[in-house]
This record gives sequence, structure tokens and C-alpha cells, in this order.
Amino acid sequence: MQTPEPVIVHHLFRPLLAELLDVLRSLSEDEWAASTPCPAWSVHDLALHLLDVDMGQLSRERDGYVVSMIEATQWDDLISALNRKNEAWVKSARGISPRLVTELLEFTGEEVASHISSLDPYSAGPEVSWAGPAPAPVWLHAAREYTERWHHQQQIRQATGRPLLTSKEMFSPVLETFARALPRAYEGVSASEGSIVKVVILGDAGSSWLLVCQGGSWALYVADDLSVPDAEVSIGQEDAWQLFTRSITKSEVLPRVTLSGNMGLGSKVLDTVAVIA
Repeated sequence: MQTPEPVIVHHLFRPLLAELLDVLRSLSEDEWAASTPCPAWSVHDLALHLLDVDMGQLSRERDGYVVSMIEATQWDDLISALNRKNEAWVKSARGISPRLVTELLEFTGEEVASHISSLDPYSAGPEVSWAGPAPAPVWLHAAREYTERWHHQQQIRQATGRPLLTSKEMFSPVLETFARALPRAYEGVSASEGSIVKVVILGDAGSSWLLVCQGGSWALYVADDLSVPDAEVSIGQEDAWQLFTRSITKSEVLPRVTLSGNMGLGSKVLDTVAVIA
């Protein structure tokens, strides 16, 4: 079995930023105030959150300026603390005008792109908590940062009726990165040694993976034609990214998912979360 290749995205930060700025500059006053899939957050609020994401990354990683604003050791406590921190920022920053937040994002986005490009993707990086507790390679950290910006831009586009970013070049790396969350979704799931769950993301940007039970834990591999899965799950690419970012619920997507084999084992795929939420 073959392990998945690293997801290299450093070259995509500037094109993704350009797409965001084009959208923001085209918005009307009513569109800036439109509600989004993020509960209680408007388009303006989401743009402010993206600004906070940029500033936090630059401060911590580029400048080495680390101020602990979140104190939590358990997963649920971390989520609650992060949500409170994000909400406090957005609430306090709502006085920043749409024009100014767009101008600030142009600056911070370019700085983030330059920073990411300066890193060795194969060196050791920070933990990507939804992928596992171990330190991650820089390429996975960068890919996580890319998916954060991509999926929030998708939500802005959804809220304002703009075309979604579904080109294979921009979308496929998101799904490839989200696949790294699959083993964590199966933590604690008991199965016999060698059990296999096949996960198929349908669409031009999709792919297929195998989750294999090995030594009491689950490992991710690229799907092949030789392995016979104990369970198989197929989900459309649009449903996949929204489910994995909790933009839609498991019950909403379930009627459109195809499950075969061991239903209890396969259905755990739908509990995958690729954001801290």
C-alpha cells in the first residue's frame, strides 16, 4: 500500500488571495452584511476573522511573538476557548470598515504568502490538532492554513452568490489535506487487524483513500485496486468539504452518501472534522 504524497500549496496562497480580494471589492453594502454558514457571523465578520488568522500567523511564525491567549489541555476546552477568542476579536473589530479590512487583507495576505514560501515544507512544524497529536511537517501546517482560508472564502462566496472555487488546482489540495483528518476520526474505533475502510470523494477534485487498522490504530493510504474493503463510503466533493468543516451536518448529508459493507464502521467517516470546531 502507498502512503499519500505531501500536499504542497505554497504557490497557491497568492492566487487564493487574489480571488478573495476580487470578491470583497465587488460586494455591496447589503452583501457585506449578509449572513453566512458560520452562525451569527456576517460576510464582514468572516473577513475580519480571516484578517485575525493572517495577523496571528505572522506574529507567531514570522516574528516569533507568542502571547498565550488560550489555556486549555482537553479538546473540548480548546474548542470553547478558541471560539471565545475568535468571537471576542470579531466583536471588537466590527468598527473596521469593509474597505479598510480589504486593504489590510491585501497587505497581510501578501506577507503570509511570502512567509509560507520561505519555509522548508519537509522540516518539522507545529501540531495540526485535527490530524493528530504529533508535530506535523511544515507542508501539512501550510496546507492546513490554506484550507482555513479556502473554506472561509467559499462561505463568503456562498453567502453572496459568487462562483465557488471549484477548480481542481485549488480544490483538490483541500480535499487531500482534509483526508489527513480521517485517521483521527477513527481513534478508539475497534476493528480486527487489517480491516479496511475505503473513502471515495466524488468529483473532478476528488480522490480515494484507504483507512487500514494496524496495531490498534488507523493509517491512511492511497486507494488501490487490490485491497478489498470491509466498508466503503462515497461522498460528493461539495458535501465533503462542507461536512468536514461543519458547514453542514451529518444528518443533512447522509441521504446523499453511499455506504456499503460494514455500515457501522463506514459511517464513522461522516464524523471527520478538519477544523478546530
